[in-house]
Amino acid sequence: MSMISTPQLFKGLSVSALALASALTFTTAQAAEDSAMILEEIVVTAQKRSQNLQDVPSSVATLSGEKMDVLKAGGADIKFLSARVPSLYIESSFGRTFPRFYMRGLGNSDFDLNASQPVSLVYDDVVLENPLLKGFPVFDLERIEVLRGPQGTLFGRNTTAGIIKFESKKPTQETEGYVRASYGRFNAVELEAAAGGALVEDKLSARISGLYQRQDDYVDNTATDDESDLEEYVEVAARAQLLFTPTENFDALLNFHLRSLDGTARVFRANVIKKGTGGLIDGFDRDVVTQDGLNTQALDEYGFIAKMNYNLGNVTLTSVTSYEHLSSDSRADVDGGFGAAFLGNNEPGLIPFAAETQDAIPKLNQWTQEMRIASNDWDTVNFQVGMFYFNEDLYIESTNFDSLFGGDVNGFARQEQHAEAFAIFGNIDYDVTEDFVLTVGMRYSDDKKDFTAERTQTPVPFTGAADQLGPLSVSPSADVFSWDVSGTYTVDENINVYGRVAKSFRAPSIQGRVLFGDVVTIGDTETIHSFEMGVKSDLMENRARLNVSAFYYQIDDQQLTAVGGSTNFNQLINADKTVGYGFEADLEVLVADNLGMTFGVSYNDTEIQDPTLSIVPGAASSEAVLDAFGNVINKVSIDGNALPNSPKWIANFTARYAIPVANDGEFFIYTDWAYRSHVNFFLYNSEEFSSDNLLEGGLKAGYSGNNNQYEVSAYVRNITGNETLTGGIDFNNLTGFINPPRRWGIEAKYNF
Repeated sequence: MSMISTPQLFKGLSVSALALASALTFTTAQAAEDSAMILEEIVVTAQKRSQNLQDVPSSVATLSGEKMDVLKAGGADIKFLSARVPSLYIESSFGRTFPRFYMRGLGNSDFDLNASQPVSLVYDDVVLENPLLKGFPVFDLERIEVLRGPQGTLFGRNTTAGIIKFESKKPTQETEGYVRASYGRFNAVELEAAAGGALVEDKLSARISGLYQRQDDYVDNTATDDESDLEEYVEVAARAQLLFTPTENFDALLNFHLRSLDGTARVFRANVIKKGTGGLIDGFDRDVVTQDGLNTQALDEYGFIAKMNYNLGNVTLTSVTSYEHLSSDSRADVDGGFGAAFLGNNEPGLIPFAAETQDAIPKLNQWTQEMRIASNDWDTVNFQVGMFYFNEDLYIESTNFDSLFGGDVNGFARQEQHAEAFAIFGNIDYDVTEDFVLTVGMRYSDDKKDFTAERTQTPVPFTGAADQLGPLSVSPSADVFSWDVSGTYTVDENINVYGRVAKSFRAPSIQGRVLFGDVVTIGDTETIHSFEMGVKSDLMENRARLNVSAFYYQIDDQQLTAVGGSTNFNQLINADKTVGYGFEADLEVLVADNLGMTFGVSYNDTEIQDPTLSIVPGAASSEAVLDAFGNVINKVSIDGNALPNSPKWIANFTARYAIPVANDGEFFIYTDWAYRSHVNFFLYNSEEFSSDNLLEGGLKAGYSGNNNQYEVSAYVRNITGNETLTGGIDFNNLTGFINPPRRWGIEAKYNF
């Protein structure tokens, strides 16, 4: 007999067949006269229809249930996903408000609030384009789907690298919900709850969910009288949903959501990087800084989504309408220290000049509308056709402050952008034979932007820069045809083999950060051709899954951001060609009925191929730049370099062991580990502005009782206390920022 006869061991924990970052869900299956725990089928909507993940002809990973709770314990923001899925890396220089995603090595390190990213984030069927919208907290989700590789046919808006897709738990007719509370280090408090059920039987149901997180300061600024000054935050998010089902053929789902954050921004740390060799200086103390600038951060966001489905018999008509509004500001001491060298009073280390800036979005409005018609599970052929519209109004203000003289404003610039995009798309699945399915997708996109930037006061008049600049206006546009072709061959009931070829694009981007520069730069349209093959297999009588994918891509005219440099100015450039290749492998296995494990690994090799492309390296890193200087004074060639923030290796591991006890309870222990290899922070190679390997682990242990109705546990994140650079600022001094500290706490959860 099985050690347990019901799925209590891993109840509420579900997995992607592909990602080790996904969770393990097991179910009880009768096998002859016995029962055994097996891996449960995972249903995803990676192709905008419900499918078994093993049948989707692309590399897709999912996370859900207990796995998400474990990884984001202690108040972690969306960056908890970093390296928890093969080929996915996330970093930020803005703290909790501006995540930067990299998939298969492709991303964008630009810190401007108008930055375009090649990884799209889709929340409840709505693409969130601006990078600040992408930081919406993770709570009360059905699952997260990570779609690796170009997805530009069914999903619009700059998806050359891939998509991270969030699916909220939807209202049901059954009364259900949960309450989860935790308390931990740094006086961290987290409350998460959801409740839902029928309002009118079989006609109307609702679900309300919310999240509250707070943390005290723990970094002491020795330049002030307070004991602790930095790293505090209070964040609140909520979601209310109404599901209206008046008939069997029609349903309408309304989603209202909001977010409010108040705290401090990223803490930059002056001269914490070893000169010439890189890495953190000897005697580094993460709990102390010395800064003369202010550090604040605030963000408010709200929006709604209306999704309607009308079943017409053979086909279903779907409409998705959304609106998002956001305002934010973030102010930080960018030089990371106190004083300036020309005053003869600066610390820690050399501070050539003071730098304190604030970037704000007074107003961001985004509207989207999608309409599509899809066949309802026809025998041989299934299809989708639709249209998509995107409209964005964005206003940005950048302010410079004089830290040396009381923080007075001494520089100001603004940006304004109106963007519109329209697309029509189609997708068809054809069962060529009983064992072979061919999928073809096409999309035509038209993208336009109107942009204006101006400066009313320059912070650097001593360089000869004009005090007032502009307005400078540009209006780039592009119309592009995208496509993909894939095939899935069923070898037997346990093994599928697939291949996929895809073309996608990223629309022109604009860099108009004229606070320190005098020009607006445009990144022209980039296009990617991607080739992928994979095997998806269920093994050991459904007690294990092994999935392997290999890929190669070429990007023409890739948009790159030359960040920082010697003048703290961002500019967009296009590389003639960039190539990348690698593989992803995921294994999940039920070793025993009370022990489950996952393993994941990816390899990504990227290379910029443009002999004519050169940039200005950071002034602070001139002694440790590894690239050769070319014919242009002070510029280095980046031909042959890997893309920034692109680790070659990502690996992860999880294990959950449980000891069943009486009265439908269990004691459990859950551990997770994630590794990423060396990365460079910028387009040029530097010993100093790079990061060594990063390995972080976590542990959760506790008791679950009464068929998983309640749980009490303790957790530790970054259990080894690893301290590693995750980013740098290269124009002033050897400033860096680091990964989160070790965190621990206790947690309780009640399901009803």
